[in-house]
Amino acid sequence: MENPTQFILGLVFGIIGLGYFSYAKRQKSVMLLLVAVSLFLFPYFVSNVILLLIIGAVLVLLPFILRN
Repeated sequence: MENPTQFILGLVFGIIGLGYFSYAKRQKSVMLLLVAVSLFLFPYFVSNVILLLIIGAVLVLLPFILRN
């Protein structure tokens, strides 16, 4: 069975990814669309909670880092 912390973090990153996906469609941004899909999918492949947090935080901040 999956750790409840992993489930909650996957849900949070999925919701953020959904917001990015919606915004990417309106802006027609391929980079943001790829980040959104990555936020949807990466929790399925990462089982370590610390690694899940680090990868998720990097993906969430990536559009802001690359924009400037």
